[in-house]
Amino acid sequence: MKTLRDLGELDGKRVLVRVDFNVPLSDGAVADDTRIRAALPTIEELRRRGGRLVLVSHLGRPKDREPELSMAPVAARLSELTGTSVGVAPGVVGDDVSSAVDALSPGEMLLLENVRYEPGETKNDPDLARALASLADVYVNDAFGAAHRAHASTEGVAHLVDQHAAGLLLEREVGTLTGVLEDPARPLVAVLGGAKVSDKIAVIDRFLEVADAILIGGAMAFPFLAAQGHSVGDSLCAAEDIELAGRILTTVEQARATLSLPVDLVLGDRFAADAEVRAIDGVDVPDGWMGLDIGPRTGKLYAEVIDDAATVFWNGPMGAFELAPFATGTRAVAEAVASASGTTVVGGGDSAAALQRFGLADAVTHLSTGGGATLELIEGKQLPGVEALT
Repeated sequence: MKTLRDLGELDGKRVLVRVDFNVPLSDGAVADDTRIRAALPTIEELRRRGGRLVLVSHLGRPKDREPELSMAPVAARLSELTGTSVGVAPGVVGDDVSSAVDALSPGEMLLLENVRYEPGETKNDPDLARALASLADVYVNDAFGAAHRAHASTEGVAHLVDQHAAGLLLEREVGTLTGVLEDPARPLVAVLGGAKVSDKIAVIDRFLEVADAILIGGAMAFPFLAAQGHSVGDSLCAAEDIELAGRILTTVEQARATLSLPVDLVLGDRFAADAEVRAIDGVDVPDGWMGLDIGPRTGKLYAEVIDDAATVFWNGPMGAFELAPFATGTRAVAEAVASASGTTVVGGGDSAAALQRFGLADAVTHLSTGGGATLELIEGKQLPGVEALT
């Protein structure tokens, strides 16, 4: 994979930078600028080298050209963070956009409109890729969160611009996650939660091969418990997930990693912040109740395993942490990961949201900006946006 070190000085060259500015908005402003901040090192390095930056990103999933999904609020926040004016192009491609790009001076930035305003983006349309390539002398992909998609702005255009490279964020993401799998300090502990076994079956299989311990939590634990013969009440537990969990349990004795399941639970009579709450010392859920968090004994046991680890990978909450009565288990794991002395890598999505909520985002070694991209890389899949940069 080519990196910024392969580019040298840019001396007024047009640099098309694919960033991941798919950020939440509230009342017409950026509500969380984490992804924008993550791209700043690459942006500032390219500006320092004299590049004329043309930034491109998607925002949401527009069906047409909804004005509420314009990149204007993102440009405003980027202007504040960099202390320099960032214009928004009148579109994604076209003569007016080309003119705006040509007017840039070295170090200046232009943010193209939402690339998914163009229907050809998600189809990796060759015409759109060529139009994007016409705006660039150099192409840099720093959007790890979109690198698992073969879209026009992440994969197609890279093949059409001779000078192309990974940005600093993309390089760090790939290097860190690959290192967890290929050369981790041991013991390596994987903490996996979330809703469904089927969503993470390939991740579990991979860690059974390379990790020393796997800790399972969240709704994903219930198919395993059901496969062991425990009652799960009204807990989230699909039949297909029970079958997958059963398969894993039959192979775990031959695996490198041990696999741990909750030993106690916190239940609710419904999925709501004002639900009736009941803690049980055990894992058999009565009818009419649902498991919504790991219990305190499980949280303590998991924290002890994490504390002894040299490398920790965490993806997925331990319960419905967005509801206050069921946040304790996820908080216990988050605090254990944050205080661990080894290398700590946290996948994006809900795990990142949990760290943010508990004020611990800065206490881990690496907080991934990817969701699906993180999981696919862990699974061993090739990411089109990365492969295009070789």
